[in-house]
This record gives sequence, structure tokens and C-alpha cells, in this order.
Amino acid sequence: MQEISTKPYLLRALYEWCTDNGYTPHIAVRVDSQTRVPRQFVRDNEIVLNISFEATSQLQMGNEWIEFSARFSGKSHKIEVPVSNVLAIYARENGQGMAFPVDSAGGEAADSESEAELPAEEAGHDDAVQALGAVDAGGEKSTPTDTSGTAEHPRPDDDGAKGGRGHLKVVK
Repeated sequence: MQEISTKPYLLRALYEWCTDNGYTPHIAVRVDSQTRVPRQFVRDNEIVLNISFEATSQLQMGNEWIEFSARFSGKSHKIEVPVSNVLAIYARENGQGMAFPVDSAGGEAADSESEAELPAEEAGHDDAVQALGAVDAGGEKSTPTDTSGTAEHPRPDDDGAKGGRGHLKVVK
């Protein structure tokens, strides 16, 4: 019998930690053909989802899938995310959480901007995961706390304009 990954257990534990501390848990997800999310909110084959109790209905965090219903721009959607596609889970308020390695597989979703994305190592973020603006249940965008850009490691996509992509800080 194959051993079960620790990833779904860590996701559930960090979700519980976020909610116990009054934080809003978000997951960054790599979107591919198995991922069921509203495609209009996908950028660079990634989406950030608010998985708080207030933003979701019927949340189930299993060993293979994270499933729930949520509203995007006022319309209810059934969300299905393979646990293997979760890039990170973190608290929106302070960026604390955990990033996970995700192998790039075929079947990537088409992106409306058609931009090529560099792996984190090539973009200058050895252990960081780049997160997009999160979409909460009301279809509103919120950006994770930006804690990764430093003088030693400037973000390559930081043009100084407001509304840029947020970044996660890896906590070890």
C-alpha cells in the first residue's frame, strides 16, 4: 500500500491554525485540466482562493481533493482542486503559511494573457511562491501581504505600480 502524502494533513492543520487565530486562509493553486475553478480569474495558470468559513460553503479538505462552493461576482461555483496542485496555504493578514513544491504536469489551462512563467528559481525566488490577487467569495480581489521583495532580491515583476502581484514569504 502506498504511503499517503503529508501535504493534505499540513493543509488542514494550517487551515485550522488560520481560523483559530482569526486569520483568513488562502490557497494558491496551479490550474490545470483537472482543476475546476472559474477560468476568468486564472492568471499565469494560477489562482488564489479564499477558503475561509465565510467565503465557502460545504468545504471538504480530503487527502486527494479540496472541494467547496463559493461565489464569484455573485454567481455560485463548485470548486474542485487536486491537493497535488496546491502551491501554498497562508494567512491573508500576515502572509504566514507554507509553500509546497508542485511538479509541472501537462494539461495546463489556457491563460487569457498568454504569458510564459519562469520557474521560481529562475525568477530569483528560490523557495518563494508567487501568489496572485486572491478572489474571495464576493468576487472581490485582495492581495496577499507583500513580504518577499528586498534589496538583495528585487522582484522581477515589480514595476512600482499599485495592484501588482503579491508574494508569499517562506517561513521556515
